[in-house]
Amino acid sequence: ACTGIENIDEAITLLEQNNWDLVAAINGVIPQENGILQSEYGVETLHGPAYGPTSHSTAASSAPSSSSAFRHVVPSRQIVERQPRMLDFRVEYRDRNVDVVLEDSSTVGDIKHILENELQIPASKMLLKGWKTGDVDDSTVLKSLHLPKNNSLYVLTPDLPPPSSSHSGALQESLNQNFMLIVTHREVQREYNLNFSGSSTIQEVKRNVYDLTSIPVRHQLWEGWPPSATDDSMTLAVSGLTFPCHRLTVGRRSSPVQTREQSEEQCTDVHMVSDSDGDDFEDATEFGVDDGEMFGVASSALRKSPMMPENAENEGDALLQFTAEFSSRYGDCHPVYFIGSLEAAFQEAFYGKARDRKLLAIYLHHDESVLTNVFCSQMLCAESIVSYLSQNFITWAWDMTKEANRARFLTMCTRHFGSVVAQTIRTQKTDQFPLFLIIMGKRSSNEVLNVIQGNTTVDELMMRLMAAMEIFSAQQQEDIKDEDEREARENVKREQDEAYRISLEADRAKREAQEREMAEQFRLEQIRKEQEEEREAIRLSLEQSLPPEPKEESTESVSKLRIRTPSGEFFERRFLASSKLQVVFDFVASKGYPWEEYKLLGTFPRRDVTQLDPNKSLLEVKLYPQETLFLEAKE
Repeated sequence: ACTGIENIDEAITLLEQNNWDLVAAINGVIPQENGILQSEYGVETLHGPAYGPTSHSTAASSAPSSSSAFRHVVPSRQIVERQPRMLDFRVEYRDRNVDVVLEDSSTVGDIKHILENELQIPASKMLLKGWKTGDVDDSTVLKSLHLPKNNSLYVLTPDLPPPSSSHSGALQESLNQNFMLIVTHREVQREYNLNFSGSSTIQEVKRNVYDLTSIPVRHQLWEGWPPSATDDSMTLAVSGLTFPCHRLTVGRRSSPVQTREQSEEQCTDVHMVSDSDGDDFEDATEFGVDDGEMFGVASSALRKSPMMPENAENEGDALLQFTAEFSSRYGDCHPVYFIGSLEAAFQEAFYGKARDRKLLAIYLHHDESVLTNVFCSQMLCAESIVSYLSQNFITWAWDMTKEANRARFLTMCTRHFGSVVAQTIRTQKTDQFPLFLIIMGKRSSNEVLNVIQGNTTVDELMMRLMAAMEIFSAQQQEDIKDEDEREARENVKREQDEAYRISLEADRAKREAQEREMAEQFRLEQIRKEQEEEREAIRLSLEQSLPPEPKEESTESVSKLRIRTPSGEFFERRFLASSKLQVVFDFVASKGYPWEEYKLLGTFPRRDVTQLDPNKSLLEVKLYPQETLFLEAKE
């Protein structure tokens, strides 16, 4: 499992050479893909590019992530007087933050190169914004920008389509993409253009290259993998490969247990290394070349109308052809096959409301099996089977006749159901097809309830479908109960939240009304104070402008006026008879009774003095030698 060695004689030889120490034997065979060397200064120097990401996204990531990248500096043999100045950059792109640390001698293009590996976005599509000094180009040296130690930038990609609503949607899109790997065989200087889906693993690429180059996986020496491709089980979608094309180089490394003669023999016949490379050979078509093409036989000659096109880019289009070809062969009375990817079938069957969920039935067709025609015409097209499947199942189909399609399904099977189920299907012989897989979705995984082979009857098939439905119904009832309880709790919580929100709104409205009332009272009080201050100022001004009161013994004619206020108080004053009536008005106003608000009335005869001409003298208006007046507020 660790080394890929399946020849037991070779394995025993390795163990004997290492005194039956299993760990030592494995370490002696497995090549160190990313070797670690010790420099003179005891610093570990990684083989690879000058910089790379320090953390990598995996296929299990579902939430927005924050990763970082650094530029690796290899220690020099010479003593450097001045340590390079390091700059920290926090780069924001949509829902991600990437931390980049670079020397100030680096360029803006170096930052884009790191972001290209980390964000999987071509550098030519990036617009790096946020520079304090304005826009810069890729050749600009960071030192020339005089940047602080900590900087914040952001990436714009106007030429790229917006991301999907969730990270899982973006990852799924990457898994469905096809990568073109241009692999150069170093020893023979030959290039191979290989197509792989994003869901393929690095291990699958290496196994397929083995069939092209005759270099076993354990003896392959690669160049060109991204720094993030640290695990052979990693899918191409998350390995950091350049999309849509990526260049790789492969060569042969010598096995530690080979003699010189063995090495020479291996150059002429690689199958002498292992007698049991059947599994590697079975998956050889994952890179897009089937058995017929490898041995010079055109596979299209075997059947004019295949059930499914080979190497179809879109699973939905492949299933459309499958359905049409199935109808033309066996009639229109057949199960309704789901048109779409296997992931979409999962969504339709397992991820709706508990009451609406169904079992997933996967039909695996094989044209070269002697049981196929009987199974399709008599079992799958039976009205009872068709009716039962349409009511209780989502039915998805795949054609396993072509090796490329077979390898593609095994890859999907490994990803969704695990290696055990994939190995079970891989070991099925051609005459055991067609297969009918019954899948039930669970909370954390998908469970294969049953694998039905082609040598069955209608009654047995129906019984096994019904048995699967009994298991599913019991699980569905539990899921419905849990879902109802969860919805009840969520409804209570929503009602409580709504009541709390309404209470907050009422409290806020009450508080705002009180604040408005207090503000209005304060405003009116300010206006009142300002009016009082203004009136007091006017009163003082009038009081100061009054002429001095004449004395009783004055030789001039003096008029003595007695004025009664609305409150019943009296005040008296002497005025010169020659004084104007306006002086009396000013005197009354200086006491707080402005003539704009009060009337000054005479007694006998009753008259409104304020209606008289204020420029006439007291003598002229007959307020001499004395008179009693009273004040009355105007209406």
